[in-house]
Amino acid sequence: MSCNRRNFIKKSTIITFGGMVFPGLTYSNMKGKLPAHGLKLSFEPYNLKLKHVFTIANSSRTTTPVVLTKLECGGYTGLGEASLPPYLGESQQTVSEFLSRLNLEQFKDPFRMDEILEYVDEAAPGNYAAKASVDIALHDLVGKIMGQPWYKIWGFSSENTPNTSYTIGIDKSDVVKEKVNEAAEFKILKIKLGRENDKEMIETIRSVSEVPLCVDVNQGWKDKKMALDMVMWLKEKGIEFVEQPMPKDRTDDIAWLTENSPIPIIADEAVQRLCDVKQAVGIYTGINIKLMKCTGMREAHKMVNLARTHKMKVMIGCMTETSCAISAAAQLSPKVDWADLDGNLLIDNDPYTGVKIVDGKITLQDMPGIGISNS
Repeated sequence: MSCNRRNFIKKSTIITFGGMVFPGLTYSNMKGKLPAHGLKLSFEPYNLKLKHVFTIANSSRTTTPVVLTKLECGGYTGLGEASLPPYLGESQQTVSEFLSRLNLEQFKDPFRMDEILEYVDEAAPGNYAAKASVDIALHDLVGKIMGQPWYKIWGFSSENTPNTSYTIGIDKSDVVKEKVNEAAEFKILKIKLGRENDKEMIETIRSVSEVPLCVDVNQGWKDKKMALDMVMWLKEKGIEFVEQPMPKDRTDDIAWLTENSPIPIIADEAVQRLCDVKQAVGIYTGINIKLMKCTGMREAHKMVNLARTHKMKVMIGCMTETSCAISAAAQLSPKVDWADLDGNLLIDNDPYTGVKIVDGKITLQDMPGIGISNS
């Protein structure tokens, strides 16, 4: 945020966000609710227990470590989360060390969101999930102070949310069938591929379900001609798009695949942050945005807008997460083409209640902030 814009906002008598006006909410009456001291950050480790073994192209796991954060100010508490699947390279220890170094008490006004989050981002390189945990908590805090959910603050319509896919990990045929049957309410399934049994996975699912599918290869295919053959075969099986089919550094091969593919090719591992979006233009059809990769809601919102200027498709995705991070990402869902926000549905110890899936469709809660409460 520029100095001139920040000064203008501070002098305004009415608070506006995302082009929306909140005439009953002014900085003069807000300051009466905020304390003289700054933001108070606290955090604790938590381990998610998965309902099934989760297997992708290069790993399997039964748990996912997370760190849950709280950001307090003036009697309000914002909730956040860092989800830490092993391949991200972060851990509960690294997140705790990063968060311990932050001095958020220097900020007395939570509405100075750009300034606060720029400070967090510049505190150390990397640590994207740790940064996302602060970003989510700050958005939740500010939304609660304003008494509005973020999809409304951004000016989005809850009616425009997409269906979410439900993820089926690589597994034996009988387990895959069981998972598909459990996901009967979902209108689209996301299938993990990238091993030698890819066709068997699809054939197994097609033996029990005809719902549309998308697939995520997690960089598992190495040969571009083999990849194209698979894409052609998948098209015949009702697959809508393929996510990260080849290693992200094989840009020429992926661009060739995208040019020749009859279905969209979506970037996942290849696009982490805002600076990666332009580099994906001409190589991929679209991008998958995840809060844990891009440092949170602030940057994810910018990524959606930038991708749209380049006429790219947009997907909002997730890791295995609680309803905290899932509900935060869901605030952006009215502006995307596809959603894969099932991370909280894959665990059996969710400490929060938030966004709902009704008949396969993301249904946003009309609750302030990111829209969650304790279970």
